Amino acid sequence: MKKRNVYLIMSSIVALSVAFFAAIYFLNLESKIKPIVAKVDQGGTPVFTNALYGDFNQPLSKPMDVTKIDELIYVSDTSNKQVQVFDQSGTPILKFGKEGTKEGEFKFPYGIAGDKEGNIYVADLYNANISIFDSKGKFIKYFDDKEKALKSPGGLRIVNNKLYVTDIKANKVYVFNLDGKKVMEIGGPGADEGKFIAPNAVTVDDDDRIYITDSGNNRVQIFDKDGKFIKIINGSEDGKGASTFLNPRGVAVDSKGNVYVVNNLAHNISAFDKDGKPLFELGGMGTENDKLYLPNGLFIDDRDTLFVTDTINQRVSVFY
Repeated sequence: MKKRNVYLIMSSIVALSVAFFAAIYFLNLESKIKPIVAKVDQGGTPVFTNALYGDFNQPLSKPMDVTKIDELIYVSDTSNKQVQVFDQSGTPILKFGKEGTKEGEFKFPYGIAGDKEGNIYVADLYNANISIFDSKGKFIKYFDDKEKALKSPGGLRIVNNKLYVTDIKANKVYVFNLDGKKVMEIGGPGADEGKFIAPNAVTVDDDDRIYITDSGNNRVQIFDKDGKFIKIINGSEDGKGASTFLNPRGVAVDSKGNVYVVNNLAHNISAFDKDGKPLFELGGMGTENDKLYLPNGLFIDDRDTLFVTDTINQRVSVFY
């Protein structure tokens, strides 16, 4: 009888301990989800404003890319095999997708972009397809790559009714109209100008110049609207010296034409003017609010707000 009482007491202690530590964990998580407002920087350099951590019951896990459509923020929640959606304050709105190979399912959701109708395009690196969803997360169809060119779609951008896609294994960037017809192909494997090794992200500025992170060659290459090579940005004075990049990933251009590049292994964002001259850096390795740890995706909205997927810190950091 005494042994039974001892076992009951021990079981109760264990149960209370588990409940106690679980409560601490979720309270800490809840505090993380609340946006943290930073001081305004008078110098013009973007500063940390808040972070998006994900659904309370399922925080972001290895978020790889981010985009904004209207006033909602869409994040490829890669390890959770889904997309999470947030409002401007960082409050989770909805999530969609699950692991698999069927319609509406993912194996490695990566690049994400939106069209003018509010539809969401999600590149699945391992399923080798691009899924299209409506704004509520309902699967519509697969992107109709009429020539079956895509092998490993990575970064996505939609500009002027054209879909720009990096194909990481093919070392190319494809441009399609939204009906699936290929209208341009850039690159091929190599280290020469105009060639790529594992291109990860693409964006287009207001002058229709195309910026592509050439991750394996540690540089960003710039092309004109017809795919003709223009120049390289790599942190050196003329783009021809030693690169300061360590595995560049996301790329975006703000309203002034400044270029922002995710320097993945340096854990920062490097900013350049339109001529490729270095301006400043954001981040640095760490877990504090304004730090980053293996950042990957980058999106700049029409207010010049920066959204950065911070993969190891499992959040999207917002700078303005």
